Amino acid sequence: MDRILIIDDDAELCALVARYLNAEGFGVDRAADGHEGIALASSGSYALIMLDVMMPDLSGFEVLRRIRARSRTPILMLTARGDTRDRVRGLELGADDYLPKPYDPSELVARIRAILRRSASPEPGFDVSPTLTMDDIELTASTRAATRNGKPVELTAVEFDLLEVLMKRAGTVVTREELMRTVLKREFSPYDRSIDTHVSNLRKKIGRLKHGTDRIKSIRGTGYLYAKSLS
Repeated sequence: MDRILIIDDDAELCALVARYLNAEGFGVDRAADGHEGIALASSGSYALIMLDVMMPDLSGFEVLRRIRARSRTPILMLTARGDTRDRVRGLELGADDYLPKPYDPSELVARIRAILRRSASPEPGFDVSPTLTMDDIELTASTRAATRNGKPVELTAVEFDLLEVLMKRAGTVVTREELMRTVLKREFSPYDRSIDTHVSNLRKKIGRLKHGTDRIKSIRGTGYLYAKSLS
């Protein structure tokens, strides 16, 4: 049974969500504040963490930053509906996805299952090779590990899948619509900038080509292209 940690001070909502998730086959623990949440998250025994932005002691963003500094456990941020700034900031700090409150329980479960599929194994139908190498970047599908110049690059599950798709399609444009469906497992919305934020984070982590050009190029109004080295 996959266990989920909910870090949220709303006891009534957490109880309702826990009952729903239990019925869907998940085990659930709850932390009522940020410090307790960080302590529980450090145990490393959770398949996913649900983290509310509005916390009474530490903000959800600070909790996210501290957890992400020591753990790659997938994190689903719970944000206020319509607050784009919170969503972008959460993704920039390493959240795997976000869900605005109030949310439909069925959508919550769908998001959780999609995140767990991404973090557990390569997507069926992809050509899974032992390693995928381009220039100084290497991805290992079996361990979902990434290196640059032989040194580890810490990627979230979304970032790994995004980089894998772009590298396999290097030299060709991959649309935002396709990346939304393939990586985030949901339909494209022109107001959803999640992919753009994940790409921005990914660029910072993998750096530029030795010629100083971006590895991942933005194609205006369309999507992204992973650039092949000229050497």
